[in-house]
Amino acid sequence: MMERVNEVSAREAEVLAALADHRSNVQIANALHISVRTVESHVSSLLRKYAVADRRELADLVARESGAERSRGAARGLQPGAGAGASPGASARTGVGGGRLAGVPAGRTSFVGRAGELAALRKALGQSRLVTLLGPGGMGKTRLAAVLAAEAGSGAFVDLVPVRNGLVTSAVATASGLTERPPQSLEQVLVEHLQQGRSLLVLDNCEHLVDEVAVLVEHLLRQCPELRILATSRERLGVPAETTVLLPPLDAATELFVDRARAVDPGFTAPDEELAEICARLDGMPLAVELAAARIGSLGTDGLRAALDDRLRLLAGGRGVDVRHRSLAAVIGWSYELLDDQERLLFRRLSIYVGGFDLDAASATSPELGRGEVADLLGRLTDKSLAVRRGSRWRLLETIREFAHDQLSPDELATAHDRRLHWAADTAVTLEGRLETPGWQQPYDDVSADLRAALATTAPDGVVATTAAGGALATAAPGGVVDRLAGGESVAHRLARALGHLGFARRQVRESIADYRVAAERAADGVAAALDLRSAADATLAISDAETGVRLLLDAAERAVADGNVRATMLALAVIAVNRYPTGSLYDVPAERTEHLLQQAIDGAQPGDAQVTALIATAKAWEHGGRRIGADAELAQEAVDAARRTGDPVLIAGALDALTVAAGNAGRLRDARAYAVERMRLVGPLPRHEPYAAAEIIDAFHVAPTTATAVGDLRAALAAVGAPDDPVGDHPYISLPRMIRAEALTGRFDACVTHADALWERWQRAGAPPIEWMASALSAVAMVHGLRDDGLFEVWQARALEVARCTELEDAPWLAAPYTFVRARVAVQLAHPSAIQLGAHRQTREIVRRAFGDFAERWWTPYARSAAAELAVVAGLPDAPDLLAAAVPDAVENEWAAACLTRATARSTGDRDALLEAAAAFDRIDAQFERAATLALHPDHTTEARAELTALRIP
Repeated sequence: MMERVNEVSAREAEVLAALADHRSNVQIANALHISVRTVESHVSSLLRKYAVADRRELADLVARESGAERSRGAARGLQPGAGAGASPGASARTGVGGGRLAGVPAGRTSFVGRAGELAALRKALGQSRLVTLLGPGGMGKTRLAAVLAAEAGSGAFVDLVPVRNGLVTSAVATASGLTERPPQSLEQVLVEHLQQGRSLLVLDNCEHLVDEVAVLVEHLLRQCPELRILATSRERLGVPAETTVLLPPLDAATELFVDRARAVDPGFTAPDEELAEICARLDGMPLAVELAAARIGSLGTDGLRAALDDRLRLLAGGRGVDVRHRSLAAVIGWSYELLDDQERLLFRRLSIYVGGFDLDAASATSPELGRGEVADLLGRLTDKSLAVRRGSRWRLLETIREFAHDQLSPDELATAHDRRLHWAADTAVTLEGRLETPGWQQPYDDVSADLRAALATTAPDGVVATTAAGGALATAAPGGVVDRLAGGESVAHRLARALGHLGFARRQVRESIADYRVAAERAADGVAAALDLRSAADATLAISDAETGVRLLLDAAERAVADGNVRATMLALAVIAVNRYPTGSLYDVPAERTEHLLQQAIDGAQPGDAQVTALIATAKAWEHGGRRIGADAELAQEAVDAARRTGDPVLIAGALDALTVAAGNAGRLRDARAYAVERMRLVGPLPRHEPYAAAEIIDAFHVAPTTATAVGDLRAALAAVGAPDDPVGDHPYISLPRMIRAEALTGRFDACVTHADALWERWQRAGAPPIEWMASALSAVAMVHGLRDDGLFEVWQARALEVARCTELEDAPWLAAPYTFVRARVAVQLAHPSAIQLGAHRQTREIVRRAFGDFAERWWTPYARSAAAELAVVAGLPDAPDLLAAAVPDAVENEWAAACLTRATARSTGDRDALLEAAAAFDRIDAQFERAATLALHPDHTTEARAELTALRIP
């Protein structure tokens, strides 16, 4: 680990130390006086360098080092020029900012020649934001791109060889250290990351994905003005403003030949004219030169020329083959012919792996050979430059792999597919068993492309899907590799399920959902398929895609007719999801439909299954709540009791959420808070990598700060932001709104405004995605601007409505209470004596009317009503005493509101001791602005309080 610490920058070392202390991005930004976005960039870089998936693993990894070792490592990281790419000259040459480009393949041999081409490539990138390096396979495009990338600053090098159609964005994101951050798409996450500053993205080997790469490249260039892209391909991308650089034959081919030949025979010499003749026959292709030089020890220059003559003569009669391709095919061909039988056999079989292989994978291709034999053969292939070793893994360069794959007979290919499938299933299951062990991600990343390639060779397993009446819908014809294990499970199904779990754990959620759906098509029966679809549905709920989740659950119910309890489970889960997460079209699902689904679940369930009983009870509570996102309190309590009897923390947490919502909708906010705290205790030990638990964990972390704010426990609300075990981490559209609300209420006004500005800029730059829950945070920052009387209050209130996707407050019931609260609180602060003399103004009366009306969501009601009651006192409304009394029941549920009412009553009665009591109450919940504003009303504390308010820029 400490080798990587050597490569971190000074600022990254500071961020790393803060992460080890489990501090959030916002806390780090405040401590280091940098933006949250800059912290996010440093964290992404550290995740790549340490090869871990998330900040929690990074913190754990660092924590395992001794304090002294960590200090030494951080000190080394502070040294000038630490790490590749730190040289200002290198950054100037490529036109890309400082840092280190991730994923650049290390050179295994010296870099010979190409100085002119390297300079031309640098120049092209200085003049164009998209440069495509063109040339046939074996010309050295990857090596040249890697050399240039190594001298660049921030960015990523992406090898597209093992990438399949539809996964280019995922590959680029993974190489950049990014994962999905619902509800943002992976592409949106990638765009935001690349918008943070100057960077270089290298896309290597694009030829088999040209159309998909072109679409992504055009989008990224349009959205990320400081991004430059270098692509390598055998054909141009066809994107507007693309600059192409054609890589010519190597001028220094003889120098390369000698260098590689001396690696085999240190005493090698040959006349210049002989070397020139050999290299001319190889058309100056670097790969061909290297392969030929690897044979110099056994053939000598004369034997080498004779072998080349024979092979080139054989290929000369072919048509439509570029001369350079012909020379490369010749040298690969005779290199292959010079292998012994076992070497040729393994060489052909290894071509089945597109992403490389370790010794286990290589051995799986040839079970008749011992592991030691395979290791020896691999060494011989590597010595002959037909395989490349990097650490404990090998790969065949793509041009060589294509040749080897072409040598497989149809029978050999079928056998190779079958053996790879068994290797893939075993490997995936082994990795799945290591999910609790740090460091599993890199081994998974190494093999994921081949695991999915193996799965792609399989076909649906002939499962008969049936309707509820038992009639056949369709029968998938068996095909591909179906090999069954003991117990009836196919190898393909085992692989698909394990891949679904691994992908979810790696936060490749969309791929995980697809894998679980593939598993369902390869399941042994309808019940097994239903369980696969349930896992897929669990994954969709974790990314707020309940529409897809409900469809998957209903499909699962249709397949599970053979088991009444499994079918009842799927139907109950669908009813719960429609009521609990009514996004998109789910708002329009008629009550009659969900009532019918619930009744089907009740009718089909078999007695005696505690889990099914608990799920049906929970579904009843949600369905009879009177509206979507509503629950019946009595039925919710019955659901919780039933869930407790199962002992399953996921079921208990889910039932408690129904009880939380029922209490919240009834205004019993302290009860709701208690249920939310219990949910947090339940989900704390649950594994984050399990789709079954993920949605409950995420929702519990969402509800906890919501209920803390609702009861005025501002310290808890602030502490919940960026908690190290929060599964959404520092998601900008989740953690920042939470932080902004807490900062506004606690009086951290400068930080609140800074974070709100960053959030608004980010949201606009991302194309204003639908994220309505941010709206109350924008109203909170509007309050800060209103209290400062800086002219931006209405601007931010309008932004809140814009984020809520409405023009009138009546169209955003979830925003009504916080929006009304901030209007009331600002009006109280800005009220003048003339306002009291004039009595009730129309605007004041309208604010009060809204505050004491009915709110669809009650979380902010105590704030709105207590502030409005104080406004009534300040404005001298005749019914102010009645309003103070009317606000008491809400204030009982909220510490902030209780303190506010104490202050309002003191203003009404002139009770100075009550003012001190209110100030102390605000201090207990860390509402420092409110404390100062209260003390400013007390003649004995006015001077000191006004000084505090001035520091907050309050007039």
